[in-house]
This record gives sequence, structure tokens and C-alpha cells, in this order.
Amino acid sequence: MIYLLLSILASTLIFVIFTLLGKYKINTLQAIVVNYFTAFITGVLSSTETISFKKVINEDWIYGAIFLGFLFISIFNVMALTAQRNGLSVASVASKMSVVIPIVFGIYAYNESLTIIKTIGILLALFAVYLTSVKAKTGKVSLKNLWLPILLFFGSGTIDTTIKYIETSYVSNNGIPIFSATIFAIAGIIGIVILSAKAITGKIKFDYRSIFGGIILGIVNYYSIYMLLKALQVDSFESSSIFTINNVAIVMLSTILGLLFFKEKLSLKNWFGIAIAIFSIVLVTLA
Repeated sequence: MIYLLLSILASTLIFVIFTLLGKYKINTLQAIVVNYFTAFITGVLSSTETISFKKVINEDWIYGAIFLGFLFISIFNVMALTAQRNGLSVASVASKMSVVIPIVFGIYAYNESLTIIKTIGILLALFAVYLTSVKAKTGKVSLKNLWLPILLFFGSGTIDTTIKYIETSYVSNNGIPIFSATIFAIAGIIGIVILSAKAITGKIKFDYRSIFGGIILGIVNYYSIYMLLKALQVDSFESSSIFTINNVAIVMLSTILGLLFFKEKLSLKNWFGIAIAIFSIVLVTLA
């Protein structure tokens, strides 16, 4: 349970850091690239195993790590486009509702239990995510850009599902640090290519503050993945329960922090969503 709690705290802190980056107008893309390499270094330093490039590329999970590296940075860009074209609320709901994908995968692929109480808890969790994410004023969804939130939904769900599958099938207990680090390294390399292309065309200017923001973000980002992987290895919890509790708690805690520290306004729907979120977490945990 401690791993799950730490994963929730770290993941929520990521949203807080992104909010602060925007508030102080720090270049987010540059901070994200620095974040990936910081997360990679953190993973290398956290590993108790001897690390070599030859050993990494011969690991059974290397192709999965490459796939996840591309997904990490690709889905982030999709999220940004969705927020810009369809509105922040649409992007938030699409990414968080994707929790249903790893839940269904865990139930069918690993024969995880599906009791009436657990089913009610999962359905209430999805409803809670929607209510908590919806703001008082939401933008209209453009039909021609409807493919963006759909792609974000399936992309976010694919990331969680792939992480679960690779962790279960190929990653050892001692291999989590280097597996996580490899994902971030690949995402960072892709980010460097993107930044280089923008620099060549003169579309980007270096922001030294992004280094400091990226380092903090990278450390937190690494441990959000690391703690989630450790939580998934605990036998007393099924992955469907872990993903439900993790995603709902992140939405709930992020909403509360936004209210307390960033003076965000909550509607009656938001408060109702928080209440349902708490109830759904209790149901899934008891189940």
C-alpha cells in the first residue's frame, strides 16, 4: 500500500509542477526533455545491478521499453493538442477515463476477480473522474478534432496496459530501476531530436530556468513510475484495483490541491465527484 500511496503523491506532484511551469512561463518542452534525462539518471543511480549498454539491449523488455518511450512523448503531444483545440476539460477526462483499458485487460488477461462490489466501485470511479474533471465552463468539442481525445484515451490506456504487461512478463524485482530509466532515456532522445529541429528552424529559444524545473520534474516523474511498478508487484492487490485507486486518487488529490494552492474554483459537480471518488476507492479496496 505504501508504494501505491507514494505513486499517487508523485503523480499528483507532476500536475503541480506543470502548473508552476505555466505560471512562471518556463518553456515546458525544454523542461520535459531535461526531465526525461534526469529520470534516466535517477534510474541508473537507483539500480543495484551492474548496468551496461550491451546488457540493456539484450533484455527481454527492450522492445517494450522502446515502444513505451515513443508513447510517452507522443501521447504528451497529443494531450497538448487536445487541450489547445478541444479544451482542458476534454483532455483531462479523455486521459483519466482511459483507466478502464488496463482494468479490463487485467480482468481478462490475468483472470482477476470481478465481484459486484468491485464492478460498482470501478463504474463509480469512472463517473467520479468525469465529475471531478468537468469545470463550470467547458469549451465546445469540435467534431473535426474529435480524433484527438479518442487518440488520447487509447494512448493513455495503452501506456498503463503495456507497463502492466511488461512488468508481469519480463521485468524482475531488481530490474525495475533500469527498465524505467531506459523508457525515459528513449523518450529523452526523441525530445532532443524535436528540440534540435525547432532550434534549426529558429522556432525555439533556450530558457535556462527549464533546466531547474526539468530536474525536479524528472526526479518526481521517475518515482511515479517506479512506485507504480512496485505496487503492481504486490500480490495482495490486483492490477484492476491498483489502477482504479491510483487514477481516481490522483484526480481527487489534484483537484483539492488546485483548490487550496492555486485558487481554482470547484462546482457542485466537482465536489460531488470528490465524494464519489472517496466512496469508490473504499469499495474497490474492500473488494
